[in-house]
Amino acid sequence: MEFTAKQIAQFVNGQIEGNENATINSFSKIEEGKEKSISFLSSEKYAHYLKDTKASIILVDKSIKLNETPGKDTTLIWVDNVRDCIAKLLQLYSNALNPPKNGISEKASVSKTAKIGNNVWIADFAYIGDGVVVGDGCQIYPHAVIGDNTSLGDNCKIYPNVTIYHGCKLGNRVTIHAGSVIGADGFGFAPNVKEDRYDKIPQIGIVTIEDDVEIGANTCVDRSTMGSTFIRRGVKLDNLVQIAHNDDIGENTVMSAQVGVAGSTKVGKWCMFGGQTGISGHITIGNHVLLGAQSGVPGSLKDNQMLIGTPPMEKLPYFKSQAVFRKLPDMYKKINDLSKELEELKQKLQEK
Repeated sequence: MEFTAKQIAQFVNGQIEGNENATINSFSKIEEGKEKSISFLSSEKYAHYLKDTKASIILVDKSIKLNETPGKDTTLIWVDNVRDCIAKLLQLYSNALNPPKNGISEKASVSKTAKIGNNVWIADFAYIGDGVVVGDGCQIYPHAVIGDNTSLGDNCKIYPNVTIYHGCKLGNRVTIHAGSVIGADGFGFAPNVKEDRYDKIPQIGIVTIEDDVEIGANTCVDRSTMGSTFIRRGVKLDNLVQIAHNDDIGENTVMSAQVGVAGSTKVGKWCMFGGQTGISGHITIGNHVLLGAQSGVPGSLKDNQMLIGTPPMEKLPYFKSQAVFRKLPDMYKKINDLSKELEELKQKLQEK
């Protein structure tokens, strides 16, 4: 499938500099540009690739001032926001390459009491339990398991080997990538000293995932003890994220890989957590909180903060403290040496 510069410019509302009939059929990075590919330039530090790239079309952010001249076979399209435009084009390209499928495989196990919407695809060896509701346009891949009385909204994508336990509720346009588990039991055990064991606390709640959520591969969202664990509208979770029971993750919050949120914590809207961030249980994180990678959060945080570290602090104090931390061995030695000199001086004064 090919697109012309004129078609692309109309789609992204851009201005063409060069040949409006230039065509592309693939994407590439500007430094690896190939003929018939489209690339993008969102930072001046990559502008030096412009004269040598073989990409046929390049989207350029209007904020960039070019000192380099593109090759004679390269057409530029100037746009207001390159990253937004490239995301839209990639979505268009992906949809063209992978159009939705339709039909229910004879090798799938679909309960007679399940309600299946229109234009749904259920692949080989998928399992759909009793009382399940599957909305229109859903795509359910091989070996996915949808437990009893679970509901899926419209246009959900459930990739291979995803397990959604009983009773969970998914909104519209939810994507869950391979190997993820939604609605497994929360980690609830009560110590029984008398009988020298832990007693399991039954987890009788559910998981509720609202519209436009995307969950990466091998991520776990645990069901609540009572009520629901909530993943609010627009949340994006990377691979290998752990969301514990009774958490409430606010709208449009994003979490990188290996973030862990302990139970009964409420996270606000539009938060961003870097990889391997750990959040304690029973606390509240405000709206618009940005946490750097490997931050450890033992207590609640207010709105509109950019923090890093354990416990988290603002960036400048954190990096200053890290600079001091590297000097601690030398500082420790100097303090010991000074302590010895001080003791020697004290002894000499006492001898006098």
